[in-house]
Amino acid sequence: MPNAMPWSEADEATLRWARWANLAPYALLAFLGGFSPLLTDSTRETLQVLGLCLLAAVWVFCLYTLRPAWRVRPVLMAVFFVGFLAILLALVMIAPWFGFLTPAGYFFAFGILRWPWRIPGVAAVAVAAGLAQASGIAFDSGEAIGWYAAIILINAVPMCAFAWIDWNNDQEGAARRRAMDELAEANRQLEGTLAENAALHERLLTQAREAGVHDERQRMAGEIHDTLAQGLTGIITQLQAASAAAETDRWRRHLTAATDLARESLREARRSVHALRPEPLRDARLADALAGVARSWSARHGIPVEVTTTGTERPMSPEAELALLRTAQEALANVAAHAGAGRVGLTLSYLDDSVALDVRDDGCGFDPAVPPVSAGGFGLVAMRQRIEGLSGTLQVESEPRSGTAISAAVPA
Repeated sequence: MPNAMPWSEADEATLRWARWANLAPYALLAFLGGFSPLLTDSTRETLQVLGLCLLAAVWVFCLYTLRPAWRVRPVLMAVFFVGFLAILLALVMIAPWFGFLTPAGYFFAFGILRWPWRIPGVAAVAVAAGLAQASGIAFDSGEAIGWYAAIILINAVPMCAFAWIDWNNDQEGAARRRAMDELAEANRQLEGTLAENAALHERLLTQAREAGVHDERQRMAGEIHDTLAQGLTGIITQLQAASAAAETDRWRRHLTAATDLARESLREARRSVHALRPEPLRDARLADALAGVARSWSARHGIPVEVTTTGTERPMSPEAELALLRTAQEALANVAAHAGAGRVGLTLSYLDDSVALDVRDDGCGFDPAVPPVSAGGFGLVAMRQRIEGLSGTLQVESEPRSGTAISAAVPA
């Protein structure tokens, strides 16, 4: 609607008073105007009173009753109130009994005037009521002026106080409504946040499942490399050696070693399927498991291995024990495949804040910048992933014709 003011608490007050303000002015004007001919002494005063009553009725009808939408226009309603107040004062000055019309003035003051103009409006209507009530006092002395002032104040003070209390109640009601609106908005935002959190939680679960699948694939790749690939590589090596030694008695030893490797690889494959601990760690401590792996490897390849344990042995997590065991197996497999070594040293060290494993050989060595290819290049990568996955470190030191040293350490 053009020029319409936004809806507010003042507009709600307008609706609260609308029912009375719609009927009271017309009823009071009709009642007081009907009795005026009986109370006035002259036809002229009667005509003046009736004319002002008709003007007041037309004024209220045109500016207030006919267009309810105008009641929220503060400037137009201020003009309407001033006009009605002027007619009311004129009626009171001519016929004091029109003081009974002041309730309609109060209705309009409370219903259409916005704060803080409501206080002056109520005070002006109280002046009209006071003049009507003091009309019997001759306005000819200072005492009479005092009486007039006292009567006007008696009307104005309580009505202005009531106007302030009513406005304060409106403010408190508006504050409660705003608080409820803010609470409702906060609830809507909370519901939206909860929905977003649920969607985020679902995405995180999906990512966690995907990460778990990826980690399991990495684990299985390491398991296959550390068990099946190494075992198959050893079998191939032993079979090749048996083929080369077919004309001597050594082929039996190589064939037996190949058979043992095949059985061990089968056991490791079954264990990997069931995600059990490696066979060497099933019933043994890490140091004993490393010694057993070294003995088997030495018997298989005919290369002596010296196993040493230093420091005070203490319990470790299964993951740490498995990582060090697999590192030892991979390092020994690399020695057998590439080093051509005559001796190997394996040292397990229990330090204050870590457990270290060192594997050294006196073989041909290599350039660490270009490591030898083993099982598709996965050997050193698998070792490093296992150790660093436990916040550990892996170092490789080697030079051509100077042997190789691999050092792995995990937190204790």
